[in-house]
Amino acid sequence: MRIIFMGTPEFAVPSLEILVENNYNVVAVITAPDKPAGRGLKLVASPVKEAALKHSIPVLQPEKLKNPEFLEELKSYKADLQVVVAFRMLPEVVWNMPPKGTFNLHASLLPDYRGAAPINWAIINGEKETGASTFFLQHEIDTGNIIFQDHEPISETDNVGTVYERLMHKGAKLVLKTVTAVDTGNYPQIPQDLSKPAKMAPKIFTETCEINFEQSVEKIYNFIRGLSPYPGAWTRVNGKTCKIFQAEKFYTTNGETLQPGSVSSDNKTYLRFKTTDGWIEIKELQIEGKKRMKIDEFLRGNTIAQ
Repeated sequence: MRIIFMGTPEFAVPSLEILVENNYNVVAVITAPDKPAGRGLKLVASPVKEAALKHSIPVLQPEKLKNPEFLEELKSYKADLQVVVAFRMLPEVVWNMPPKGTFNLHASLLPDYRGAAPINWAIINGEKETGASTFFLQHEIDTGNIIFQDHEPISETDNVGTVYERLMHKGAKLVLKTVTAVDTGNYPQIPQDLSKPAKMAPKIFTETCEINFEQSVEKIYNFIRGLSPYPGAWTRVNGKTCKIFQAEKFYTTNGETLQPGSVSSDNKTYLRFKTTDGWIEIKELQIEGKKRMKIDEFLRGNTIAQ
């Protein structure tokens, strides 16, 4: 079976690697064009491109997926199956090309958390469980028939980074399981129940990440870990933008009347923000223009206005 693999970030690399390690015939990889990065703005290859080159797999990097020259080149590989992990939306002319179809790995238990940021939103919403799904592509994004799913618990101390890491490897095993099943022709196709309202996972923007202290401790705590380490929940400290990466929660029990957003600090060991029902204590942060640091290190060089 001839396979074309499509993906760009680190999340997709274990899925490509596991197919190669299990001797599947990956005939080409499609990934994003090299992008300028760093101070010198040198062109940098995507993690998937680097992995493909390591295995001497041909790499295609189209700017536009409907470009006739790209489509001709894609056709020339005569793929039986296309596998998509963390790539952009595909036009029908691409996903409908191989005879065995195109399937996608999505980091949620579909139909919940369709969209660009499923891990973030699952944690922001306080879910205790998420997972990964493989499904065949069709017209509406993330709505195709489910092939397989695997569940992953979310603990109270997890953040996006820890869940991302686990799902990256769990997802790779699911990709291998799916390719093996498609190869034998013996696999389920379970239609998603789209009749009920599903929780969504829209793209996250900088303005989405501002902390609103007019909420409960629980909501803010989940919001912080749902955006840590990237892109980072933020607020303002001494008039400067400050990303919060780690926090603890405390509930009010003594009838405090301070307004949400009020700050408390001994300027040595702790920094706390008032919420509607308690306090969020900051453990790790990054002020604009500075490195990420623990709270005691930060307070050694900064006095908090209260």
